[in-house]
Amino acid sequence: MPSVLHAFLAQTAPDGGGASPSLFASPLFMMVAIGAVFYFIIFRPQQKQAKQHTSFIGGLKKGDEVVTQGGIVGTVFLVEDRTVTVDVGGGTKIRVVKNQIAGQWKPVETQPSKAEAKK
Repeated sequence: MPSVLHAFLAQTAPDGGGASPSLFASPLFMMVAIGAVFYFIIFRPQQKQAKQHTSFIGGLKKGDEVVTQGGIVGTVFLVEDRTVTVDVGGGTKIRVVKNQIAGQWKPVETQPSKAEAKK
């Protein structure tokens, strides 16, 4: 088996005065390309989402319907410096840390089924 590997490497080895390796085959270029892909696919969208969440938290006001990261849905009753008081219904109010507000509550609009639409 080593003789087959040796024969393969001997065929692919560059000639004595051959051309230099291309820029695209260099390890440095590959590392830069992988870094760029990670930046544009992972880091940049995550930073954009964090910026949107920060602006949403900064713009909270009384009457906004929100959902917490724990899944509690309610209406903002009071906005303080670090906390938000959320009315969850039935006169129950809870204090939540601002960063734990996941986003605005948007109820899902159900579309009538095809059977109901035909009636």
